[in-house]
Amino acid sequence: MSIQVFLQGTLSGIEPFVMGAGSAAGDATVAGRCVWASLLAEVLPRALLAELGLAKILLGSSGGGSFLLVLPQASIPQAEEFLARSAAAIASLSAGRLRLTWGATENLGDWSIVRKRLAEAVWKPQQVDPAAARPGIFEPYAEVAAPMEEPEASAYFDSLLTGLRDATVVSWNPDAPARILFGAGVHMWTLGSGTDEVTLARHAAPGADGAGVGSPADLGAKAAGQPGWGVLRGEVDNFGSRMRRAQSVEEFVQLTALFKQFFAGELTLACLQPDYWQRVTILYSGHDQFAVFGAWDALIDLGRELQRLFQRFADEKLKEMDGPEGKTITMSLALADSAESPLAAVFDESGRRLHAAKAGGRDCFHLFGRAAEWRHVNHARDLKEMMRRMIGDLGCPPEFLAELAGFYGEKPETRADRPWRYSRRLGRVLGEHRDREVQRLQKALITDIVGKSATQVKLRPAGLVAVEWARMLTPQQQRQN
Repeated sequence: MSIQVFLQGTLSGIEPFVMGAGSAAGDATVAGRCVWASLLAEVLPRALLAELGLAKILLGSSGGGSFLLVLPQASIPQAEEFLARSAAAIASLSAGRLRLTWGATENLGDWSIVRKRLAEAVWKPQQVDPAAARPGIFEPYAEVAAPMEEPEASAYFDSLLTGLRDATVVSWNPDAPARILFGAGVHMWTLGSGTDEVTLARHAAPGADGAGVGSPADLGAKAAGQPGWGVLRGEVDNFGSRMRRAQSVEEFVQLTALFKQFFAGELTLACLQPDYWQRVTILYSGHDQFAVFGAWDALIDLGRELQRLFQRFADEKLKEMDGPEGKTITMSLALADSAESPLAAVFDESGRRLHAAKAGGRDCFHLFGRAAEWRHVNHARDLKEMMRRMIGDLGCPPEFLAELAGFYGEKPETRADRPWRYSRRLGRVLGEHRDREVQRLQKALITDIVGKSATQVKLRPAGLVAVEWARMLTPQQQRQN
């Protein structure tokens, strides 16, 4: 009887590849690169099984930049040849930025040991070659030009987001192993949520004219208040630690399937809701992360909704598992400086903010320049609605938002140390309002922002998020008036 062998493949360098040529890369190209990287991890393992004539059930997990297969030992040489050809084609199409590496090991011993052997085999090609330490390696050398993408690469990537939106099947051909197609091919798979289907989060908002795929600027024009767009990124906290705690390959595969189905299903369904479907576009989703661009106000509400759904998912599906790993999610939102800002730059900035938020903690949302716990974000929403009511319904001048923001901008040594002084300052901006409702809301705002203590000021983190949120929702002309 043939020995079973685990084969794991990983795509490394996805983020540098998506960034590509930075601002020189068009927005459609950046979005297409995200789609291509997502599709490769889904299609390549299925194509390998189809080419080798093996059963579909041998696919353990796929997506999120990696895949896991169970193969008979006799098929390993053919699989190695298939992956080598695919890796060369991927490197050519991505100008060497995206790299496919893989490793295989026998299904012998405890899963924790097998997993470690797989990890070592996958990452071994990434390690430094000892031969690189040869004499003269540190001598000056002539600069070598970076490898160029294939001439048709940009056009290919430009078409992927639009093609994925309307596609029902995805296909692959052996003569072009790096190119994923939508339509007829040698091997085809249905896009959907079934067992034998390719599961992928996908949604693209229409353009300003209601047709095609909207650009970031098109979606930013649909924002409430001030026009603007941004990129929302999210990542499950300590996902790797949760996966390393799996006691068997069956548990590992089940966990990856659970997380993948959540992001592919819930993210797509959320984006199809009336508040979002015309204003947000999915860039990618994986086992533990996602990225979306669109109107800035829609992204904030979408982030809050996804956190609520993820918390419910974790409470239901992971309640039997010990530890907090993989049970919370952290997100970040980066806003474009202008409607013409390149998608690559805003995508990169959102990633930086996500890393900063996760470095300082977890289970939070990096929003308007600071990381706030989700409970504070929800509190900020209530404060924001209070401020909007004061401006829209009660006639308060929008300038009082700048005064509230000033509370946070003051130096500690010059900051007022008595809460009633903040109330007086705010009162000067609001003017002589005899409306009791305005007076009540003014007092509630001060209490929420600086605390209830009569002798000590403690500015709450939700306050600044709420102020910036309300300022963005206030039209520019109204603020100037």
